[in-house]
Amino acid sequence: MMNETKRVWLTADAYDRVSSEYEALCRQRDEADAPDDGERLVDGRHLRARIRQLEDLLHNAVVGETPPDDGVAEPGMVLTVRLDDDPEPETFLLGVRDGGKADELEVYSPDSPLGRALTGARQGEERSYVVPSGATVRVTLVRAVPYGSHQSAG
Repeated sequence: MMNETKRVWLTADAYDRVSSEYEALCRQRDEADAPDDGERLVDGRHLRARIRQLEDLLHNAVVGETPPDDGVAEPGMVLTVRLDDDPEPETFLLGVRDGGKADELEVYSPDSPLGRALTGARQGEERSYVVPSGATVRVTLVRAVPYGSHQSAG
């Protein structure tokens, strides 16, 4: 069985932030002396692991590519959802969390419980997912529009 590489959707700003972090960590690694004690050895391992993680993310990134405007939830879409019976909808970008916000939108990972529940959902469809406490939460996809056209979507 072949290893399938998972493509990840990033905004251009997120890609720039991840690239900057990667470059800074590579410089830090290159400037560091050889580890001379256990603590520095552990720190060096964490640094190298983060560098590998960022390399993988950058290598597999789909940057700013607009998904089809078909109302189906997928990475790169701005989703408006209603959780359980909450009257206030929540709007967020389904994409890779990089510590920043995209146009002041929260970013939820497609690998999060909410992201996994919503991926592939169509507008009006109800899904459910389990939160860490073990409770099941119902979520209805109200709207899904491509990132970039979300500000003009009504």
